[in-house]
Amino acid sequence: MAVISRLDPTLGGDHTALVLFDALNGYLYPKNNPEKSVFLKEKKILPNLKALQAGARAAGMTTFYPMGAHAADGSDTVLRLTDTDINLKPMTGKPRPIGLHMDKNSKDAQIPDAFKPLKTDVLVPKHRWSAFFDTDLHFHLRMRNIDTIILAGGSTDVGIASTIFAARDLDLGLVIVRDACYSMRGPNHDFLMDRIFARMGRILSVADTVKLMEAGTRKKKPKRK
Repeated sequence: MAVISRLDPTLGGDHTALVLFDALNGYLYPKNNPEKSVFLKEKKILPNLKALQAGARAAGMTTFYPMGAHAADGSDTVLRLTDTDINLKPMTGKPRPIGLHMDKNSKDAQIPDAFKPLKTDVLVPKHRWSAFFDTDLHFHLRMRNIDTIILAGGSTDVGIASTIFAARDLDLGLVIVRDACYSMRGPNHDFLMDRIFARMGRILSVADTVKLMEAGTRKKKPKRK
């Protein structure tokens, strides 16, 4: 029986892809949210994402960019009854859509120049939390024979979590980069990493992920006689 590549501990570009989740201006450069700007800086999220992207490119990986792409008129969102809003504050008043509304035509919904995709990378517009729901992400992974994804971005307890559950049920190998994912909602980030995601994939740091990318690249090179 052949060993499938998602059991390979290294992260070669021949079977692995980087998924930068919601790497958008509005999330990474929040102009009207100084508290989040400070949080991202303290957690070194931007430099960590850049290091991860650089490692993936050196390994010849395709990077996928799932990105919120909602209609400005709200026609692709739904009202629902929930106990809290996206930030766990009690929901009062009339039912309303939960979550941040990212108008696909706004600058906030664009990928920052610092993370600009290559021509070989793939944009994945999405309308729900999961990067897989009603998108072509899985199709593009299959067409490239990719069975393992490296996941980074935010928020850990919203889109990242939803995408991880979907990826697991699609039998994909998972690497979740702990210090390149983030959430400002109390202990949610650490709880999910320690108690939920760890049984679904590997939880690695940026540094360890890049080392495994380099190992996968070396493994591909033919040995000199």
